[in-house]
Amino acid sequence: MTAIPRKKRHPQLVLLVLLVFFVISFITNILNSIIVAVKESFDLSLSAAGLLPFSFFIAYAVMSIPAGLMTERFSSRALLSGSFVVIVLSCFSLVMNPNYFFFLLTLFVLGLCMAVLQVIINPMLRMAGGEEHFAFNSVMAQVVFGSASFLSPLLYMRLASTQNQSKLFGIIKPWIPNDMPWLSLYVFFAVLAMIVLVIIRFVQFPKNEQQPLEAKGVSGYSELLNNPWTYLYFFGIFAYVGFEQGVGNWMAEYLWVYHGFDAASIGASTVSYFWAMLTVGSLVGLGLLRLFDSRTVLVCSSFGAIVCLLLSLFGAGSLAVISFPAIGFMISVMWSIIFSLGLNSMPRHHGAFSGILCTGIAGGAIWPLIVGYAGDLMNLKWAMLLLLIPLGYIFSIGLWSKPLIKNQTIRSRSNK
Repeated sequence: MTAIPRKKRHPQLVLLVLLVFFVISFITNILNSIIVAVKESFDLSLSAAGLLPFSFFIAYAVMSIPAGLMTERFSSRALLSGSFVVIVLSCFSLVMNPNYFFFLLTLFVLGLCMAVLQVIINPMLRMAGGEEHFAFNSVMAQVVFGSASFLSPLLYMRLASTQNQSKLFGIIKPWIPNDMPWLSLYVFFAVLAMIVLVIIRFVQFPKNEQQPLEAKGVSGYSELLNNPWTYLYFFGIFAYVGFEQGVGNWMAEYLWVYHGFDAASIGASTVSYFWAMLTVGSLVGLGLLRLFDSRTVLVCSSFGAIVCLLLSLFGAGSLAVISFPAIGFMISVMWSIIFSLGLNSMPRHHGAFSGILCTGIAGGAIWPLIVGYAGDLMNLKWAMLLLLIPLGYIFSIGLWSKPLIKNQTIRSRSNK
């Protein structure tokens, strides 16, 4: 039997991808922490405030496929650099023009940049760390992603505090209106993006490793769109992000409506624990993916999430504040596994396919709206039961997926 040559790995690119994941999470998840302050600053109605996250996530539907096309025309370095330049300009523009409509536009532009970054870094992580390690490295990226979700609210509390007398706050304060302390975060985001730009400049990128018979441009999409696996994995990403955001957005409201828990205290802390458990679950997932096939892990985690959702909706209040965060623990590995199964099921066009998969992030804009609309028609409890639909679909992926390359476990490595 002829030995398959081992491809060169690029650990410096893996570290760069993890850094980009950190920045994406830092900018994306802060909106949940500041939306109440933004609502007060602009004197918004609930529906107007609800357009803020919608404008961000819907940008994925607009930009992900064009981003996939761009990966076949431009280098990863150029696309990464261009995205961070736009982030810098958008953040500073918002600081100079702090009004509601410009904030909507800024969130949409930032969402476009996040879509481009997601499309680039997932195939890059697969190439740089190795196809057989992609599921493991993706979960590692989720650990970094979750960690950033904790740090950004802490930074907001520090920058927004009127008691803060640090030199950093003294530099930022003249730019920020007194009634908009949350705006200081976007100055920090711009500075962070500039730092990443410098790092990208000095990281060594390998030459693109094209697959044999790799088609370019629209022809690659034509082949993918005629492949039924494309749609199956697209709806997997759509289902996951929709479920994650559906639970995250309505959790505090549910605890207040059905158990009388204050949204600003117990509700907020429960949401915080949800993200904390998602990060802890990602760490546990790293070990599980070294022991078991990723499809087995996906089936078990999906079943556990179903049980936790039912306990949250039909259990006592004391149980709900435990089982809601437990959902975060159960779903922590889902994004990474679904994405890795999808890319490892395709022999080529990974950049274009990554663009199609990232379009599914728009599920984060759609499913919360479905739950809210259904809640107006009946009640929130029964509306949240609709989240069993995307969760059931994720469960099915572990049963029918057939990747060309499986994640490497301890057993498979010893057999090799």
